[in-house]
Amino acid sequence: MQALTYQGSKTVRVESVADPVLMADDDILLRVTATAICGSDLHIYRGKIPMMKDGDILGHEFMGVVEETGSGVTELKRGDRVVIPFVIACGSCFYCTKSLFAGCETTNPGRGAILNKKSLTAGAGLFGYSHLYGGYPGGQAEFVRVPKANVGPLKIPDALNDEKVLFLSDILPTGYQAAVNAQLGPGSSVAIFGAGPVGLMSAAAARFLGAEQIFMVDHHGYRLEFARETYGVIPINFDKDEDPAEIILNATGGHGVDATIDAVGFEAKGSALETALTAVKLEGSSGKALRQCIAATRRGGVVSVPGVYAGFIHGFLFGDAFEKGLIFKMGQTHAQLYMPELLEHIGNGKLKPEVIITHRMPLADAARGYEIFEKKEEECRKVVLTP
Repeated sequence: MQALTYQGSKTVRVESVADPVLMADDDILLRVTATAICGSDLHIYRGKIPMMKDGDILGHEFMGVVEETGSGVTELKRGDRVVIPFVIACGSCFYCTKSLFAGCETTNPGRGAILNKKSLTAGAGLFGYSHLYGGYPGGQAEFVRVPKANVGPLKIPDALNDEKVLFLSDILPTGYQAAVNAQLGPGSSVAIFGAGPVGLMSAAAARFLGAEQIFMVDHHGYRLEFARETYGVIPINFDKDEDPAEIILNATGGHGVDATIDAVGFEAKGSALETALTAVKLEGSSGKALRQCIAATRRGGVVSVPGVYAGFIHGFLFGDAFEKGLIFKMGQTHAQLYMPELLEHIGNGKLKPEVIITHRMPLADAARGYEIFEKKEEECRKVVLTP
């Protein structure tokens, strides 16, 4: 089959690889009909994610049609059309029974691995996201093996086309969990840092949950304008305003917003010191976005973090967070928990995640898709690939 493979920093290519096969009784084989490039894939593309190997198949946002089922698969049959959550969960371990699917104890053979003399505490296995998360081949391919197929794959009605439901695989439940973690509801105020796909889905979820005032911070004007037109956000361009938190405080009578959402993560552009520390591997992440979140959130408010972080953070203002009595909620998304509910909202037209798509390309052009997305060319917001 044809699949997109990792070949080192800034190098990916579509090549012929071995077809996947069933390996366990509860596996399915999926013929991929649509897949997407996620902002998290760019961390891999830039060489920022450890334990990647040349030839690894990328992609964790995908859907398709069931081609073959193992003897233990009870929930699906050949021909079913399904969306696959990016988290691989067993459904029966300590964490899965608490609906904390991203903490699954059984699906990640890389859990507890040692890298550079540091213990890694990665959770559940993830598709196409390095051997730190199990080394599972991803879905930017013609076919993919889906383990634990009785837990997670969601059947899709024929009335909904692929583009409407594809983002149930990751960014829609991620944005929704971020808004739920932020404790948003009718009349809430929130500031979202990052207007990439997860930030945009967070804005959609915030509006859906009833948030009244939504600030959005980014430095790509075209993304901010889209968010203003689509979700009614108050845009703040930090290329023009160096201290977005101050603007947010001034706009909220000095109190700050009820919650902030950090949809940027560890590749936020940091200070000169942070850049130097990262270069010599004394620091894994920039703390700039989190510092802004702490400053912009009112006392007793919530900082919700769907953005990916790694390693140590310089300048984490723990004292400020303590004095303000802030709540922090973060982590990988428990996608299986939210997918059925979100499918219902897509079906009734209350959520329209597909509106963020700007680029549709064949899988054969995936390398160009990565380049466009990484460089923010052609006002790119989201790339969808079809095998």
